[in-house]
Amino acid sequence: MNPPRRGTPDFLLLLLTFVLVCFGLVMVFSASSMTSAYRWDDPWFFTRKQIVAVGIGTIGMLFCMNIHYTKLKKLVIPAFFFIVLGLIFVVFTSKANGASSWYSLGRYGIQPTEFAKLIVVLYLASLISNKEEKFRNFRKGLLPAILIVGFVCGLILLQPDFGSCMILLACSAIVIMVGGSNLKHIFYLGTILTIFLGIAILLYLLLGDTDSNFRLNRITSFMDPFADPQGSGLQVVQSLYAFGHGGLTGAGFGQGIQKLHYLPEAHNDFIFAIIGEELGFIGSSLFLLIYLIFIWRGILIAVRCPDMFGMLSGVGIMVMFAIQAFINIGGVTNTIPLTGVTLPFISAGGSSMMVSLISMGVILGISREQSYKELPASQKTQKTHKKRPLST
Repeated sequence: MNPPRRGTPDFLLLLLTFVLVCFGLVMVFSASSMTSAYRWDDPWFFTRKQIVAVGIGTIGMLFCMNIHYTKLKKLVIPAFFFIVLGLIFVVFTSKANGASSWYSLGRYGIQPTEFAKLIVVLYLASLISNKEEKFRNFRKGLLPAILIVGFVCGLILLQPDFGSCMILLACSAIVIMVGGSNLKHIFYLGTILTIFLGIAILLYLLLGDTDSNFRLNRITSFMDPFADPQGSGLQVVQSLYAFGHGGLTGAGFGQGIQKLHYLPEAHNDFIFAIIGEELGFIGSSLFLLIYLIFIWRGILIAVRCPDMFGMLSGVGIMVMFAIQAFINIGGVTNTIPLTGVTLPFISAGGSSMMVSLISMGVILGISREQSYKELPASQKTQKTHKKRPLST
């Protein structure tokens, strides 16, 4: 008998992914073309790198979209050990901007932390789905999950990459809670973790290496960025100037001025400021609306999945997008302290783009199973069985 065929991917989510990727490429070109032309005599330098990442990520998305997510579950453990090795060895690479986070491949680079966020989410989903009711037991269920997340977060802090560590912790906590952990254990653990994180952050800021003053200044500049507009508050101040220049309708695509050597990393962490300057409040609001619909649609697909692994994987991935977008936009608008993370699908960053597209492949693969189940029984029969010849 032929294996049952799968349905089509969710059209709306696929369309929104395509729109976000294309919009991101356009904004990366707008934000980086002048800087690229000045530094490398090539206005397409960053955009070309982003297009390469989109191509590789699309291949990964198609792969994950066309295999059953239960088969993907078998690849999680080998991928986890591989990414752990990557996080260990990256610490010994040369530092760039005060952190050892990249493997350099000529003009390109691979950031294992971006892949670690996805792999840990999938690993936790696999662990919880395998244990089922045993996961409510602290020693057999929650404790192994805590040790896994803590170990990976420790490796990320060695780079150091505090922003990615916070994203991973938040995503892991939500996956664990959605997975059915005992709420009493969560409460006790949350209290202990809050105290521990408070002490760790204080020591990290005050007793770190020569970059510790820089980290502390990020907190103080959040309170009053204009107190040191040419120093610790430079990026936030220039970002706020960008939003002010954009106003209601924006200066027009390509007409922003903050990207002209005023705002550092305009094509990367601060690309939302360029969106605000060139497209204005109306354009920024429309972008955020599309992003919210994208997150809502992905979570809806995830919670409808009857399989525990598929549901937890989908929720974890979409929460990862939501938290990372909130941290990026919150830092750029000075709503929260600046941590320096990319805006998924939009910011320049090859590793982030590849992981985002691969993650969407997992979600779209889950949606294919649901679309097949929603087909009428007659259509399923026609698709899965050959017509028998008429008897004579």
